[in-house]
Amino acid sequence: MDSYALLIGSALSAGTVLAIAALGLLINEKAGIVNLGAEGMMLCAAIAGFATVVVTHNPWLGFLAGMAAGAVLAAIFGVLVIWLNTNQYATGLALSLFGVGFSAFVGINFVQAKLPESVSYALPVLADIPLAGPAFFRHHPMVYFAVALTLGLIWFLYRTRAGLVLRSVGESPESSHALGYPVRRIRFMAVVAGGALCGLSGAYLSTVYTPLWVEGMVAGRGWIALALTTFATWRPVRVLLGAYLFGGVSMLGFHLQSTGVNVPSQFLSMLQYIAPIVVLALISRNPAFIRINMPASIGKPFYPGS
Repeated sequence: MDSYALLIGSALSAGTVLAIAALGLLINEKAGIVNLGAEGMMLCAAIAGFATVVVTHNPWLGFLAGMAAGAVLAAIFGVLVIWLNTNQYATGLALSLFGVGFSAFVGINFVQAKLPESVSYALPVLADIPLAGPAFFRHHPMVYFAVALTLGLIWFLYRTRAGLVLRSVGESPESSHALGYPVRRIRFMAVVAGGALCGLSGAYLSTVYTPLWVEGMVAGRGWIALALTTFATWRPVRVLLGAYLFGGVSMLGFHLQSTGVNVPSQFLSMLQYIAPIVVLALISRNPAFIRINMPASIGKPFYPGS
């Protein structure tokens, strides 16, 4: 029973990294912008957050630094694709490549650095419940924040006027512009908000989930988060559940090894990447289903007055 509780708990922790980043990308895509730079933003945020905690010994400042790094990079991306009308896909790939190289350069002096001792966040009484305690009530607050963020995003997108305007910008920017809404400004704010969440995910990765800095430590999670938005058909609850699913798949191999099952390490390394590919291949068998749920203007530039 303890091994199953450990598997569930590790799946929630691993899924939190993906969920926060994917929810940020979801905000972007609801506004009609595709940002392929999540990997680079997460890497830069990871080193920003890690370095901040090493210097200040304050993990919450590390999260803020990671969010700031992600927001700044997203703002640069936003200016390029929203006001200068550069190709969203090419610009996103350039941002991702930049983040990989820049984070490696900045992080050279922090490879051997160590973070201060972490604090236990186990919930009193609840953490002692058999099975449920280790599985659900001994996590860092960011794990619960991912759930709250999902619920908050559902409320924002489908229960508020601002969320309706954001979705309308993603569906028909020309109609929104004709009604007097500042389409470019709204898209820019969505891009910056999404970048901040990708940055928060990167900071969580380097300061909590794997508290160290290693070059390229995001290891493709930014691309998995990007795939999650399509897998979830742009719905926040499905993003969260998909993140936990992929997190559980990545942890499953380690669980099998701990129970005595001989699993090749190479298989473990590729398992978390195979799952998104298989899932996307399955849902792509019905392209009409994806088109119905996909924001109509996603990936397309907007020209005022056209």
